[in-house]
Amino acid sequence: MAGIIPQSCKNAFRQVRALHVSAGQHAEARLKTFSVYRWNPDKPDEKPFMQDYKIDLNSCGPMVLDALIKIKNEIDPSLTFRRSCREGICGSCAMNIGGTNTLACISKIDDNLSVPSKIYPLPHMYIVKDLVPDLNNFYDQYRSIQPWLQRNDAKETGSQQYLQSVEDRKKLDGLYECILCACCSTSCPSYWWNGDKYLGPAVLMQAYRWIIDSRDTQTKERLEKLMDPYSVYRCHTIMNCTRTCPKGLNPGRAIAEIKKLLANVAEKPKPGLDTTALHN
Repeated sequence: MAGIIPQSCKNAFRQVRALHVSAGQHAEARLKTFSVYRWNPDKPDEKPFMQDYKIDLNSCGPMVLDALIKIKNEIDPSLTFRRSCREGICGSCAMNIGGTNTLACISKIDDNLSVPSKIYPLPHMYIVKDLVPDLNNFYDQYRSIQPWLQRNDAKETGSQQYLQSVEDRKKLDGLYECILCACCSTSCPSYWWNGDKYLGPAVLMQAYRWIIDSRDTQTKERLEKLMDPYSVYRCHTIMNCTRTCPKGLNPGRAIAEIKKLLANVAEKPKPGLDTTALHN
């Protein structure tokens, strides 16, 4: 009996799948045009251009990433883009869709068939190919803030836990969820013009995440590294970063909090718990 039930379930799934496929094949085609940015570094004399692809939405998943995968698998294997988790977690498929920086995997296809869906790479970035931007500068900036816990009293790495109160832990909410997709930084005009010096919303929000962490004792040193005219102060509170964040975070608020700390308007509160309580 135990062997019969799984087989019957498999047969039921096959029947349901066949029913859906049959329905899709017999339904009236819902053709949607996707206009995609193309550029091939192997053809340096050829200017970037927009290429149109028509997709039947009846045989395509609901997200823009589904359409891009369908184009690559069934129409044009030369189309290049990044993708990984398909769950809005990794940030790989960040691109500009319909004028908004977002993640293709969580961006629903506009079902208005008369309006083409325009897809570009993240703006104001050097392009590797098609929808793939060069993020080397972005990651170098992230590395520069030293995004890891730092202690003055560290004796042996990994030997004991550092305590943190519930209230102190809550201060990290809205910061640690950042997936470094670069949607916010590439939507910021200040980052467009000063990307070589201005750290940008994503990196600054991560800097604040470590600055405000009650277990980190390098707050003064971290702030000193940001004490120049560009690292933080190129932010003019345009707030494009907060409007476009696909995770619903607020990089603008984090930058404002850093400015308050730099101006001595605010101070980092003392830890709610003795972080070294478990140490001998």
